[in-house]
Amino acid sequence: MRTVIAGAGPTGLLLAGDLAAAGADVTVLERRAGESNLTRAFAVHARTLEQFDARGIAEDVIATGTKLARLRLFGRVSVDLGGLPSRYPFVLITPQYNVERILEERALKAGARIVRGTTVTGLRQDEHGVEVRTDGGTFAADWLVGADGAHSGVREALGLPFPGRAAVRSLMLADVRLAEPPADVITVSAVGSAFAFVAPFGDGWHRVFAWNRGHQVGDEVPLEIEEVRATVREAFGTDFGMGECRWLSRFHSDERQVERYRTGRVFLAGDAAHVHSPAGGQGMNTGLQDAANLGWKLAAAGAGWAPAGLLDTYQLERHAVGRTVLRSSGGLIRLALLSSRGARLGRDVLGGLALHVPAVQRGLTGTVSGIGIDYPHAPRQADVDLGGTRLYELLRQGRHVLLAPEAPEGYEDRLLHAPHERRVLVRPDGYTAWAGTQGDLAVALRAHLGEPR
Repeated sequence: MRTVIAGAGPTGLLLAGDLAAAGADVTVLERRAGESNLTRAFAVHARTLEQFDARGIAEDVIATGTKLARLRLFGRVSVDLGGLPSRYPFVLITPQYNVERILEERALKAGARIVRGTTVTGLRQDEHGVEVRTDGGTFAADWLVGADGAHSGVREALGLPFPGRAAVRSLMLADVRLAEPPADVITVSAVGSAFAFVAPFGDGWHRVFAWNRGHQVGDEVPLEIEEVRATVREAFGTDFGMGECRWLSRFHSDERQVERYRTGRVFLAGDAAHVHSPAGGQGMNTGLQDAANLGWKLAAAGAGWAPAGLLDTYQLERHAVGRTVLRSSGGLIRLALLSSRGARLGRDVLGGLALHVPAVQRGLTGTVSGIGIDYPHAPRQADVDLGGTRLYELLRQGRHVLLAPEAPEGYEDRLLHAPHERRVLVRPDGYTAWAGTQGDLAVALRAHLGEPR
C-alpha cells in the first residue's frame, strides 16, 4: 500500500510512523525546507500520552518537558488533573518541536520517507488511486492524507470549503529571553484590556502570547517588541525583564471545520480538517488523535481485511470530536477574554464554585485532557495490568488485542490474545470495539476483523 501524507507536523508524522510500522510504503511531503524551532503548541494532554505509550515513546516525550497537575484556564479558575483515570494524570508542557522530533525519528526508523521543500498543488483521483501533483513532481498513491495545516493545499485541491470565523484577532506572539522569569511553568493573566500567557521552551527562551483589546489590527501590521512588553506589563504588572527577541508575529485564531474528512481516497486530518482557539491547548492533541484513529484503519485496508465501511468510520468518529473541541475551546477563550470587570469577577466566582461539583470537574478535565472523549459504540479503554505486561504495551504491535480466557484461531496476523477473565476486544487505538460473552465472540471477530484466515 502506497500512502502519501502532506504535512510533517505532529499529525502527519504520527500517521507516517503508524503506517510504515504496519508495512506500508509511506512518503511525507513537507513544504518547510528544513526543521524549525518555532512552535505554537506547548501542551501534551493525558490521552495523547496514552497514545504515545501505545507506541513506546511516552517516556521519551515526557523527558522533554514539565508535568503540571493543575491547568489554569483563566483568572483564578484552574482544573485539577490529578484525579484523571490514567497513568498520566497531568498535562505535559513541552514545545511542539520536541514532539515532532521524536515522532519523526520513529517514522524514519519504521521506513517512512520525508521529502522537504515540496508543496501540494493539485490532485487527481479515481477508484484505483490518487495522483498527487506538487511543485517538485508527481507522486502516485493508493491513499492521500492532507495533514498540511490550516492553509491545506490538499483541502484546496479538493475544493472543500472551510467554514467558520475568527475567534481572536490580533494575537501577538514573541519568543524572548526573560531576566526575571515567572515562578510558575504556565503563567496566565487578564487585566483590563490586556491578556497574556507565558510558557518556557526549556532552553532559556520563553513564548509569550499577548492580546490587547484596545489595539486590534490586521496580521500584516508590523509588530514591535515594545507593544508586546506594554501588553504583558498591563496584564501582569511586570514584563519579567523581557530582553532579546528571536521571533515576532501577529496572527488571528480561527474556529473552522471542514464538513467532510474523507473524499474518495483522500482524507483530511489535524489543522487541515479543523482549527480551534488556543484555549486549553487542545489543537495539536486533537490532530494526533485523528492520526491514531485513521492509521490502523488505513493499515487494515492495505492488508485486505478491513470490514466494509471501516474507513468511513473515520468521518463518523473524528468529525464529532472536532466539533466538540471547537465548542469547548471557543467557550474557554471567550470566557478568558471577557471585557467587563464584573463579568470576569462573576466568571471566576461561578467557575470556581462549579468546579467543586464532581460531575462538572470530571466533565471539564475529561474533555480538555481527551480522557473523557469516547466514540459511538467504542469507549476509551483504560490500561490494564495483565501480569507481567500491560494492555498498552501490547498495543505497541499495532494490532487489536483480545482480552479473554480463550484464544481464537485464524486471526493471528491481526490480533493479539491476552488471558483475562473478561472478554473485551480492544482496537489498536485503545478504544473498545466489543465486550461480551463467549457465544458472541466469533460474530464480533468477524464484524471487526473480517473473516479468519
